[in-house]
Amino acid sequence: NIVGKPLIPLLLEKNATVTVCHSKTQNLSEETRVADIVIMAVGKAKMLNKEDIKQGAILIDVGINFEDGKMLGDIDFEDVKEKAEACTPVPGGIGTVTNAVLIDNIIKSCE
Repeated sequence: NIVGKPLIPLLLEKNATVTVCHSKTQNLSEETRVADIVIMAVGKAKMLNKEDIKQGAILIDVGINFEDGKMLGDIDFEDVKEKAEACTPVPGGIGTVTNAVLIDNIIKSCE
């Protein structure tokens, strides 16, 4: 509700071809291996790795996960960084923006 649903119409408005997948999509890597841009907001640490993407893909990691006290994204940044054209880091990337929007929405709901 915070990422996918608002993002889809924005991408379509820019004439992007959008394929929507989720954590239960069968053969997910078949979809991600042909994508020019992958936006991940699944909530599973290091779910996407270099075998799951094509050379030069742009990866946007919105996931925030914690393992052993460390914040990790849905994309295995270290594994994909040589194959991807660009990849947002976690922490320090999109996650902080998502948190700010979430907090803003909570405050507005309370008011």
